[in-house]
Formats: sequence, structure tokens, C-alpha cells
Amino acid sequence: MTNELAAKLLEWYARHARSLPWRSSRDPYAIWVSEIMLQQTRVETVLPYYERWMQRFPNLQALALAAEQDVLHCWEGLGYYSRARNLHRAAQIVVQDHQGQVPSDRKLLEKLPGIGRYTAGAVASIAFGLNEAALDGNIRRVLSRVFNMDLPARSLEGEKRLWALAIQELPEGKAGDHNQALMDLGSSICTPKKPTCLVCPLVDLCQAAKTGRQEELPVLESRAPVPHITVTAAVIHRDGLVLIARRPPHGLLGGMWEFPGGTQQTDESLQTCLKREIIEELGTQIEISDAFGVYEHAYTHLKVTLHAFTCVLIGQDPRPLEASELCWVDPVELANFPMGKIDRQISRRLLKKQTGG
Repeated sequence: MTNELAAKLLEWYARHARSLPWRSSRDPYAIWVSEIMLQQTRVETVLPYYERWMQRFPNLQALALAAEQDVLHCWEGLGYYSRARNLHRAAQIVVQDHQGQVPSDRKLLEKLPGIGRYTAGAVASIAFGLNEAALDGNIRRVLSRVFNMDLPARSLEGEKRLWALAIQELPEGKAGDHNQALMDLGSSICTPKKPTCLVCPLVDLCQAAKTGRQEELPVLESRAPVPHITVTAAVIHRDGLVLIARRPPHGLLGGMWEFPGGTQQTDESLQTCLKREIIEELGTQIEISDAFGVYEHAYTHLKVTLHAFTCVLIGQDPRPLEASELCWVDPVELANFPMGKIDRQISRRLLKKQTGG
């Protein structure tokens, strides 16, 4: 099928390719940034972040020299913040070990933080024109349907089979366009639900379409229910300032700023939870005043309900026992500190209350 699939796909792509800012560039850095942002994130969401990022860090050297807080602040709202930290660290490695030139070799790319086989293949093929395959969620879905694959797409065997198919169908010298065509096809036509098969350039080749199985594929393994936790946070006031803590550099929201608090334990009231967490995190005690809102957020692996409370200190000065640092901040300055979505909502409510907005 190799020649026929690639020919049909590339002909379709020549007419219907999405106009995206990174596609007008041959700069490996710009293409690399786009691929990192597109991991687990829709194109429509990425576009404004990509434009802002490239204005703030127009080249690899600018990113390598930037402070991590500036990097996280520019990424704020896009989620999966380890991507930003890894991109920042990888830029520093490229400057230090590769004379500031993004390596074209896929295996060298894979050694950089945050770059796996898919991203390395995408960058090598799109930026450097190398004959490297790529396999993201869209491409998995297209290939699973075209070849009517019954293996779970994310299983070891399914992954092995899909990579073999991606390599098998790769047209020599046109891998970049081919990979992007598969991505576009999966995004616009071969969608997870209700694919528009009648306008698909591969419909005559698609084995799933011939048997009416397209919406059954790809085969997905059942996932465990996403756990839900209840969290508390303290908005601690002193002399017109509020206390925020910087999370440790690794893990969920690593390096971001937050209002201190933590997870409620079984049979523990919200107030008891918050007082315990402040003792454990800050080595001090608080008096809880009023409720300051309930906030919901869903991560990929976790759902969170956070209860915030305004508080005052009644113990010694707080110490960063679990945070990497603490800071007393005027609410009008909170916008300068990178935060996750819930803490940003709290900070905006604080500012609104202070300004009477």
C-alpha cells in the first residue's frame, strides 16, 4: 500500500494543509517549540501561547539565558509544566553541548530532556527533511483504522505495530509533509468520533471504513477512574501582603507559586486539615477567618476541589519546610508570579477584592 497511501495523502495535504505559524518557518527551534506545545494539547489552544513564546524567546539562545520563572510565566495556562522546564533545560544543553545548533540526528534529539521518539521524529523530518517517522495520537488513530488494527493502540505490541506501519508507509524525501498530513487528517477528518469518511482521501484504502469499524478503532484499553481529592489553601494576610509559596522544582506544577495548604485526610474537617498543613509546611500556626471560595480543576490523572480560607498568623514567622521559598506579596504584584489555574483564580479574586473591581 505504501506508494498509493503516501501519494493520496500528499496530494490531499497540498490542497488542505492547515496554515500554522510554525509551518512558515524552517527554523528547527521554532518547529521544536511547536511540537513540545502540541503534546497533549489542541492546536487551537496552542496558537496564542506559541505566538507569545516566540516573541518572548525568539531563538534558542534567548530561551537558554532566561530565568526559569520567566519561562514558567510565559507558559502559564498551557498546563503540563514539566514541558516548559524540560524545554528550558534542553535549550541550555544545546547551547552548551551543540554550539547552539539543534541537532538533526533523531537519536541525539532523543537525549534532550522532554523529547521522546515521536517529537524527535517530527523535528527531524519537518525541520531537517530526514526520513523519520512520527507517531502522535492523530497518526495512531489514522493508521489503526486504515490497517484495521485490533491490538490496543497504547499497548507494547500495538505501539510496536504502529511504529512499523508508520515507517513502512514513509515516502522517502517527503517524510515531513507526510507526517504533518497524517496529523492534519486525524485532526480534521479521521476524528475520534464521527469521522467524515466520505471526504477522506484514504477512504478507498481504509480497511476499517470498508467493514464499518471506524468508530470502534483504535482499540483503547480501559482506564482506572480518575481519583478526586479535596484540598485546602490559606490566604494568609499580614500588613496588606499575602503569603505565597514556591513549589519544589519537580513534580506537579513544579516551580510554580501557590497559596500554602494541602490534601484533606479521611475524617478530617477542612479547618483541621488546613491548620495541620500549615504546621507541616510552614512550621507555624494560623487562625482561620472566612471562606474564600471553592475551586475545581481536572488534571489528566487527578480531579481537585480546593477550599480557600483567609487566615492570619498566630505563631512564629513561617519557614519553607516543604516549599523551595516563601514570599510576602502585595496582591497587585501576584500577576508577576507563575501559578497554576486554581491559584491564579484565587489571586485574581484577591486583586478584585482589593481594588473594588
